[in-house]
Amino acid sequence: MSLGALRPSPLVEQATVRLREQITGGEWAVGTKLPGETALAKSLGVGRSTVREALRALAGAGLVQARQGSGVFVIATKPKEDWSTQLRQAAITDVYEVRMLIEVEAAQLAARRRTDDDIAALHDALARRRDTAHAGNAEFVEADIALHQAVVAAAHNPVLTGLFTEFVPVLQQRLLDLVELLDLRSKNPNDGDEGHAVLVDAVVRSDAEAAGRALRDELERTLALLHSL
Repeated sequence: MSLGALRPSPLVEQATVRLREQITGGEWAVGTKLPGETALAKSLGVGRSTVREALRALAGAGLVQARQGSGVFVIATKPKEDWSTQLRQAAITDVYEVRMLIEVEAAQLAARRRTDDDIAALHDALARRRDTAHAGNAEFVEADIALHQAVVAAAHNPVLTGLFTEFVPVLQQRLLDLVELLDLRSKNPNDGDEGHAVLVDAVVRSDAEAAGRALRDELERTLALLHSL
């Protein structure tokens, strides 16, 4: 089977795409052994090293697996989804449940570990959130999430920070949708200010229990709204 010669340019990327299309399109079913590197290189019009890199990329996507002494076999016809893709496709209620687990722990750690710089950052973030009370929804939501990021940062745990950073794009869009759909700021442009002030105060006072409770109360309130839709 001829796959057609490729144009010069990023050959590894082109070879990867062409081979992935053959797999996802059903040309090679699960369990099929792929042609050898030499045969693939000839069909694609590239060198064996390019094929090798393409196969490595497909293995990383969970589509193929090299078996020593046997060759390369198709193990899936759909690439595995990375974490960011899973978050974008997940139900927002599921995202919020996981967010609660992450942030409540982060708030408690922040209360135990916050520094003077963290305290200043938290006060600045709360002030910014208040300053955007009469701004548009997008700016207000951005300031809201920035305050939560400041709390997570005060926990001084790079893994927690990294996890929350992955959540931010999804949270920002979904929270904006929620605010606009339910018109949450029509009666109170600074919706949620009291709860956020309690959270910041608890972290500043090093009250881990109160910080976790404040965060949980806020997220449970939002989760209840999401379940009501």
